[in-house]
Amino acid sequence: MLTLSRGRSQTRSARSVPFAVMEPDPRKKSNIVGKILMVAGLTALCIIMLKQFPSFSTPTHFSRHEEGVTHVLVTGGAGYIGSHAALRLLKENYRVTIVDNLSRGNMGAVKVLQELHPEPGRLQFIYADLGDAKAVDKLFSENAFDAVMHFAAVAYVGESTMDPLKYYHNITSNTLTVLKSMAAHSVPTLIYSSTCATYGEPEMMPITEETPQVPINPYGKAKKMAEDMILDFSKNSDMAIMILRYFNVIGSDPEGRLGEAPRPELRDQGRISGACFDAARGIIPGIKVKGTDYKTHDGTCIRDYIDVTDLVDAHVKALQHAKPRNVGIYNVGTGKGRSVKEFVEACKKATGVDIKVEYLPRRPGDYAEVFSDPTKIRQELNWTARHTDLEESLQVAWRWQKAHRNGYNSS
Repeated sequence: MLTLSRGRSQTRSARSVPFAVMEPDPRKKSNIVGKILMVAGLTALCIIMLKQFPSFSTPTHFSRHEEGVTHVLVTGGAGYIGSHAALRLLKENYRVTIVDNLSRGNMGAVKVLQELHPEPGRLQFIYADLGDAKAVDKLFSENAFDAVMHFAAVAYVGESTMDPLKYYHNITSNTLTVLKSMAAHSVPTLIYSSTCATYGEPEMMPITEETPQVPINPYGKAKKMAEDMILDFSKNSDMAIMILRYFNVIGSDPEGRLGEAPRPELRDQGRISGACFDAARGIIPGIKVKGTDYKTHDGTCIRDYIDVTDLVDAHVKALQHAKPRNVGIYNVGTGKGRSVKEFVEACKKATGVDIKVEYLPRRPGDYAEVFSDPTKIRQELNWTARHTDLEESLQVAWRWQKAHRNGYNSS
């Protein structure tokens, strides 16, 4: 209680006026706090729900189509061939998104590309597994792709004979997932990375695009199944489709920025060039040549070795020539076969090391002789292999290997 009195001029007796502070009702206070918490919770829930929709996010260069800019999704773009393709696309001013689960790819390759092209809207990397349909749909929902170069795949013949289901899932099933998302989101162009393994062991050489496809190992069979699926889909689609069947890939970026760096546990399954380089560096005691009794001039397998620089050039040419409602199928090779023994001798010269060679029985699923007839791709896409000196391609790759003894983990 406070007492208020009049001024000194007042003659009346002072009057006391009661002044009380009102205490709020505890029940009302609790009710207000509850309402505030409820509103905050609902707001947070709305924000979380809205973020599930691509339209909630601020549009980026990658989420919208731009006139004069072609946005290419490179699946498996952290891998050996995919990273070289991404490098070439960036050089040609394409916008590139790389998607990779890094099971076989290298984040180091992606970092090289990011350092070379840090400009906004040029390159982004998305970690995702193409076997996850929801992740793939989200990828296509949040990005505006104009084309897909589909490289992502496990690709070792020997491994495919030991674990065939892995190959059918990774190659055939994952290609179906990509194709379904492309159709659902109206992506107009597909460049599919296939293989000469779909031909099996033809009776006649060289191999043309009309050579019957009779694959003899799960890798080739899985790729052919994916091709068949794409061809069936194309019959009722406006999509522009190019299928490139290429042969044995060697070499690396001539400027030494990228190379081949397979995981150590996969060395036994990898390319012969990788084994030669490992032997030359002393990582392994020597190389193992499997099969010396094939019906060839020296008993070892004959293959068509294509430089990775030429290979990615063929992919870019295919992208540039792709037409709606049309399927183009092309062999990508040099047109010249080299035996495994000849390859090893070229590798010895390229490295300057007398590599030890151990000859073993045949590997399951291998075929004696395969080399291409590149006439069709030369006539229709104006493409010809330029890096055809085997020793020179190996020298380029060897320079990268020496500078990156631990792959992309090297300083």
